[in-house]
Amino acid sequence: MKPVRIFIFSLLLLTLSFSGKGYGQKQWILNMPTYDQDLFHFGFVLGVDLSYVTIRPIADLTTHNFDSTFIPDILPMPDSARVLSVTSNPAPGFVISIVANMRLAENLDLRFIPSLTFGDRDLVYSVSTYREGIKTDRNITKKVPSTYVNFPLELKFKSDRYNNFRAYVLGGVQYTLDLASQAKKREQRNADQKIVKFNRDDLYLEAGVGFDFYNEWFKLGVEAKMMYGLFDQLKRENNIYTNSIASLKSKIFQLSLTFE
Repeated sequence: MKPVRIFIFSLLLLTLSFSGKGYGQKQWILNMPTYDQDLFHFGFVLGVDLSYVTIRPIADLTTHNFDSTFIPDILPMPDSARVLSVTSNPAPGFVISIVANMRLAENLDLRFIPSLTFGDRDLVYSVSTYREGIKTDRNITKKVPSTYVNFPLELKFKSDRYNNFRAYVLGGVQYTLDLASQAKKREQRNADQKIVKFNRDDLYLEAGVGFDFYNEWFKLGVEAKMMYGLFDQLKRENNIYTNSIASLKSKIFQLSLTFE
């Protein structure tokens, strides 16, 4: 996480520094003075994100015995197994979006930002297997790639404009369709392993903060937001990887640049 935090901090610092220099040199010049009077604006978004999952294991996780019928891809086949823990490693991805912005009031906009997001999630299972009385501990990683088509609807609450700068907060909901969650090609490529699948549909709540910088020809936005999935995403397939988890929900952090 440290390199990601440093990158985010550096990017924000660089953007603020660049814009600050512009204000200091010619703050008396108001770029695009009538921009916010237009009813509609359009643009695009480039961003990076980190995909997490919030895992709630079954209540008796460390004492629950799975017999060999629940263990599809551990060789040699054990007589039984226990899952000691299930964790997730955040994975970086990237997002591209288009922006449709409608002015509702002086300090309030409605935004529709359909986007395409690519990213992976890793589920790490700590497992103890038992075969003929011999115990073996191992970590098993299951990678779950995702290609999301997102349809967020957001309300953007803006501060008053100060020279060529505005701050804002946002909130909204997002419907997400995962095109890669149950792809048959992934099963074919991993025929000797049991893959973990996510459900196709999810609904997120969004909250974020950002800054708009008015330049001579366009408006640049720097934005950070969190998205919290509401539905259990794990597709149940009656094996050790799904039956050890009571619920699994998505959580995404996104940092983006908006050009309008």
